[in-house]
Amino acid sequence: MAGKKKDVIDISSSLPDIWRMLTDAEREILRSNARIVHFKKNELIYLEDDTPRELMCLFSGKVKIFKSGVGGRSQIIRIIRPIQYFGYRAYFARENYVTAAMAFESCAVCMIPMELIERFLRENGNLAFFFIQMLSVDLGIADQRVVNLTQKHVRGRLAESLLALKESYGLEEDGATINIYLAREDLASLSNMTTSNAIRTLSNFVNERIIAIDGRKIKIIDEERLHKISRMG
Repeated sequence: MAGKKKDVIDISSSLPDIWRMLTDAEREILRSNARIVHFKKNELIYLEDDTPRELMCLFSGKVKIFKSGVGGRSQIIRIIRPIQYFGYRAYFARENYVTAAMAFESCAVCMIPMELIERFLRENGNLAFFFIQMLSVDLGIADQRVVNLTQKHVRGRLAESLLALKESYGLEEDGATINIYLAREDLASLSNMTTSNAIRTLSNFVNERIIAIDGRKIKIIDEERLHKISRMG
């Protein structure tokens, strides 16, 4: 894991969802125990089979959650955007991580001991319900993603991935370029297809004037058609 530089954290603004549900005493304890860890591009945040110990919240940058598959091929399970929590499910399940997390680019992650969070949850019903909601939303997204990745054709899967990236990370100042630059391998992994299929499908989208590509930059030209392709599968 990366170096453990401890920054001064404004928890009240950085973790607003959790902060507003805590008592004054819990806030002081949280402030004393939270820390920020910085990760470089492509640096691992946690590994499969690691023991979960901390709740993580992405403060800045971009993170991918992935799992190793057959033949060493990895599958991106989901992507994390700033002020989104991750890394806590395995702790509640009392099991080791079944996925790994890596920084897409340099990022800052707030770490809070899960033992502390569990203590809060046992005494704070509002906070407990907040975590139940998060887990429920994540489960629903995971269920829908399983269906999409197994039933949609390559065009539908790739269109869905591009739209998901736009939703998670937004667009650059031109209002069209997705604000993340992915290697073709990562885009293929996110879409559950081979790299060659991803490259071919991207080229088809370019020829159809749905997107434009400049290196790793992807500009959405016709978002309506992209939505249609995603829906049609």
